[in-house]
Amino acid sequence: MNKTDFSAMPCPIARSLGRVGEWWSILILRDAFYGLTRFYEFETSLKIAPNMLTRRLNELVENGLLERRQYSDKPPRHEYRLTDAGRDFLPVLWALLAWGNAHFAPEGLASVLVNRETHVPAQPILVDAATGRQITPETYRVGPGPMASEQMRYRLDFLQMKEACGDDDLRFNPPAKTRA
Repeated sequence: MNKTDFSAMPCPIARSLGRVGEWWSILILRDAFYGLTRFYEFETSLKIAPNMLTRRLNELVENGLLERRQYSDKPPRHEYRLTDAGRDFLPVLWALLAWGNAHFAPEGLASVLVNRETHVPAQPILVDAATGRQITPETYRVGPGPMASEQMRYRLDFLQMKEACGDDDLRFNPPAKTRA
């Protein structure tokens, strides 16, 4: 089965999923945040087949989320450290943790985000760094960036228009892609 390549899509969510959208990759990043760095540590923690782990680690290195560093010459052994891009994925993991606890933990909470000093559980929220305001669907929306394609602009304008007029029967009919 061939994996769909999202790297050329204009949507930053699609491009991000192309880098980390496979579940093993997300779990490897989780374990890297917990401090695991060596192949055998990931293999033991995740109970993942070595060939699958090798593939996922190589992809995370190729995509710039992990850095491979040799720590032994004989035999050659490597560790895997988070890059800046990998560390920037932490809020996504915290959001997944909170979302999973809220919707998929009928037996109770297995892990929670806690304050390091007080150990009081925390609930992550998304905040606008410029204003300090919480980002909610009522106060923010996705808008086109300076490099947005005509199709992207149409999609985002359509969603805004549909919301503004409240017409659920409004039809999504984007313009055909033009060839350069």
